Amino acid sequence: WQSVPHVTTVWDVDMSAVINHRKAHKNEFAAAGVNLTITAYFIESILAGFRAVPAANASYSEEGVIIKRYYNIGMAVALPQDQYGLGGLIVPVIKNAGDLNLMGIARAVNELADKARKNQLRADDLADGTFTLTNYGTSGSRVQTPIIVQPQAAILGVGAIEKRAVVISQGSPLEASASDSLAFLPMVTLALSYDHRVLDGATADAFCGAVKKALESY
Repeated sequence: WQSVPHVTTVWDVDMSAVINHRKAHKNEFAAAGVNLTITAYFIESILAGFRAVPAANASYSEEGVIIKRYYNIGMAVALPQDQYGLGGLIVPVIKNAGDLNLMGIARAVNELADKARKNQLRADDLADGTFTLTNYGTSGSRVQTPIIVQPQAAILGVGAIEKRAVVISQGSPLEASASDSLAFLPMVTLALSYDHRVLDGATADAFCGAVKKALESY
């Protein structure tokens, strides 16, 4: 935290399309022995973000920004707490995630999570990450400001998915209208912490915009 200038941008995303897609396909995935988790969708959406803003998958060096052409996405896993409430995080890495479809990503998530639970992760499972996803929403948190895993350029935090009242505007997005209505939608708040030496507000938001579009377009 002290060596990298952290900035965090926060985005709200409608998860209706993801939830409907998962409901429609989870039995198909289960027949193949794969549990289709929400995490797999977030990882696939991060890949869409990389295609829009390659610098999100990068690291800073004194010689300049190093753009990574391979996508090794870490997923933070909380370790069990001891009697004093002390736990920790471990970050297994899905290697070459860009070569995988949703089925392949979901299978990799399953395998790494299972190895983490059984304490069977190897050093290679934790190495060479280029970007990290952390899902603190599993413990009920809506927003946190994640700390970047060095030497990566960014980390995406995922809050709890919860039903919220959302204004549906039929006219101007800001002016009051008699045609406006309320919808109760499954929403999630994403928080991207990024290295300001690599990304600025515009590029970080372009990445998040691509992630949002991917999640809302299933």
